Amino acid sequence: MAVITIDGIRLEVPDQKNVLDCALEAGIYIPHLCHHPDLPENGSCRMCIVEVEGQEKPVTSCTLKARDGLNIRTNSEQLTKLRSLALELLLSGHPEDCSTCPKYGNCELQTLIQYIGANNARMKCRTKGFKAQEENPLIVHDMNRCVLCGRCVRACNDLRGVHVLQYQKKDLETYVGTLHNKLLKDADCRFCQACTEVCPTGTIRDKRQMMQENAKKEDVVVPCRSACPAHTDVPRYIRFVKEGKYDEAAAVIREKVPFPQALGMVCNHVCELQCKRAEVNVAMSIRNIKRYAAEQDTGAYWKGKGKQLSDTGKKVCVVGGGPAGMTAAYYLRKQGHDVTVKEALPTVGGMMSYGIPSYRLPREVVAKEAAVITDAGVKVEVNTKVENPTELLKEYDAVLMTIGAHIGARLPLEGNDLKGTLLNIDFLRQASLGKSAEEIGMGKRIVVLGGGNVAFDCARTAKRLGAEEIHLACLEARDVMTADDEEIEQAQEEGIFVHPAQTFERITGTDAVTGVDFMNVKSFHFDENRRAIIEKEEGSEHHIDADTVIFAVGQRPELDESCGMEVFRGSYLVLQEGTKSATSVAGMFAAGDVVHGTKSVIQAIADGRDAASEIDKFLGGDGDISEKLAPEQVADPHIGSIEGFGYQERKGTHVTPCEFRKDNFNLVDYGIQEGDICAEAGRCLQCDLRLQISAPRLWGDYSDKKEANA
Repeated sequence: MAVITIDGIRLEVPDQKNVLDCALEAGIYIPHLCHHPDLPENGSCRMCIVEVEGQEKPVTSCTLKARDGLNIRTNSEQLTKLRSLALELLLSGHPEDCSTCPKYGNCELQTLIQYIGANNARMKCRTKGFKAQEENPLIVHDMNRCVLCGRCVRACNDLRGVHVLQYQKKDLETYVGTLHNKLLKDADCRFCQACTEVCPTGTIRDKRQMMQENAKKEDVVVPCRSACPAHTDVPRYIRFVKEGKYDEAAAVIREKVPFPQALGMVCNHVCELQCKRAEVNVAMSIRNIKRYAAEQDTGAYWKGKGKQLSDTGKKVCVVGGGPAGMTAAYYLRKQGHDVTVKEALPTVGGMMSYGIPSYRLPREVVAKEAAVITDAGVKVEVNTKVENPTELLKEYDAVLMTIGAHIGARLPLEGNDLKGTLLNIDFLRQASLGKSAEEIGMGKRIVVLGGGNVAFDCARTAKRLGAEEIHLACLEARDVMTADDEEIEQAQEEGIFVHPAQTFERITGTDAVTGVDFMNVKSFHFDENRRAIIEKEEGSEHHIDADTVIFAVGQRPELDESCGMEVFRGSYLVLQEGTKSATSVAGMFAAGDVVHGTKSVIQAIADGRDAASEIDKFLGGDGDISEKLAPEQVADPHIGSIEGFGYQERKGTHVTPCEFRKDNFNLVDYGIQEGDICAEAGRCLQCDLRLQISAPRLWGDYSDKKEANA
């Protein structure tokens, strides 16, 4: 350690540490621009100059090393003049109008100008004449605003080890760019955006607006984690998978969700819709990476090692054993409560067991993950339908309604009640229970009305039950159909005819279905009141013969006003304002599809977590259901260069060929295979590394400390 004095303040600091950091950490502000605590120093801006006793000329404090006896002065008339001159020289090549800069109001250079009080009026200003480069994904380069602080170059070369950005010359101007002015993708950029994070001006900036209203920086920087309803730490488990640490990756996932393998098969992967890699070329295969980690997991980091608080003596009943109910039950048990799940069907799992076909989600996967929950002490009563839920409060301290939405919707069409009309949920449930086509009432020529994943589940299930001809029709055009692309493509491979942009005019037949009349849709949208506005194509009437019509246009909960709680739209439970799960009756809570309609498995799990937290508070707990299962991960900021990184293609999954899958319920998609998983995980931009970069330290942050030191 060394003892130094700065502006009369005696400090004990690490020997050889740079004086600028010593001062800033002690609350003594020294102006600076090229300095950044995570980068090597270059002292180029001359803003941080100080006077040292015994030395004739001022020196840059960022390169001055601490040693015993240093006596430093940070402010004087000479220093003020020299700093002003240095800043004015920088500003001579910087645009005068800051108000047009996207970083206006959040610019380090701007705050430095305010502190020093400099202006460029005395200097002859020059226009650099660079064209702003906006062709790159994620990043805009506008070298007209560059003051050559060199932070971006040091971040790219020294911090990240990518070596894409270098100093270049054009005529008499020095600027920062790639060799031969290549696009970043062609220069093997890793798109980590460290350069945008450290840039003190608006020179290198995000294409995604960082100043989104009410958005946290970490949500904008790491959108996959933010988009996940359960906020699973996606970059962290992807990094573990890349390193071959599958137990660790699975533990990260299990910190947020109790059904990792099921999610790896059927999650609607909204995280991938926000993945920044999609702007470079193709989004990460996040769902399949999660699946691989879950399938390789031995439980080394979580089995028997998670949170389990002491018993509270409080009893909770969860009505409905789907993903929302089982998730809530799991975390409530971990909080020490006695939890019983009452499920109307023969097994738990909800739509995972009775809605999603087994060729997408094998039942043994659901059973295995549900067993983890019962092994934690959650009691399950199957074949138990609750008729009067509020009556349960006589026996339990709290009741959670998670009954899902198990009643299919029947469109108000002519012929909608003819023999041969089926409802999506009933059809899929009976198929899951092992009923034959005859027992279900399904014929040989099928028309499915609907364009979501459930509609395709119905169509592909009908194929496996022996249907000879299957048509699927929906209002939406092909490019806006809500079903996953792989669902649509696999269905078409199996011989299912898909008819986008169709209106359903009527179901024909007298005593039984004989077909459906359609018209082509010219345009389709919703108005401000969410009413469908459909323009039909004149003269486009056509008919498809069928003996069975399956409605797959939505579903609702099996509930009405007699449940004892406030409902809306006839069957959905109303939550109290300001809560996430409390109903109109004290002690009664609700989560999942029974509240907001059909969403997804991951949304149900997230709702179950929220409900568990709220119920725990209601029962006297702190509501903190978080737990740490995975080991700490120290991510290396030095990611290095990878040739062709921007062009690396997404790895596909192994799918059973059509001829071997279309007549049975065996698993169809086996996910990414061992030989490809590391490469796919390696495509990740590791956006979260940006959050490790130290935030800028501006003079306004030191005003209170300076007054305290004075």
